[in-house]
Amino acid sequence: MEKGRILDAGHKAMNTIKPFILILALFLTSCSIPRIIVLTDPLSPEEHINLGISYEEKGELDAAMREYKEALKKIPIAWLYLGNLYFKKGELDEAERAYKKAIKKTSDPRAMNNLAWLYYTLNKDLERAEELALEAVRLEPDNKDFQDTLDKIKERRRSAF
Repeated sequence: MEKGRILDAGHKAMNTIKPFILILALFLTSCSIPRIIVLTDPLSPEEHINLGISYEEKGELDAAMREYKEALKKIPIAWLYLGNLYFKKGELDEAERAYKKAIKKTSDPRAMNNLAWLYYTLNKDLERAEELALEAVRLEPDNKDFQDTLDKIKERRRSAF
């Protein structure tokens, strides 16, 4: 008789503990390992561009693209770097769009020169290419690359007539 009571008491205790164990099991399975969440980007936009350049030099173009796009959230000059990357990848329509955005948002002579060079490469809209190259040279008269772009465009235009 005494044995039955002990089993009965154990059974009662187990019924009382079961919901607690179930709740504890649910809690433990729903918890995950603590995570560190970074709410702000630790890199500056310039650091993203520098990292993108490093990736680009190593041939990791997708990683470079991610970095340039991240920089773009804060600084519009990243359009220039995106344009250069698209040009390198042979995505010339995207390169043209990126250079145009860079020019519109920054008036950077490098974007002007690079768009002029894109047009020269495609043998397209050479009049506009010359205007862009002239403006780049006007803004940075000592830049020999800009002058070279302008000279090549002028030469091609002369030979077209």
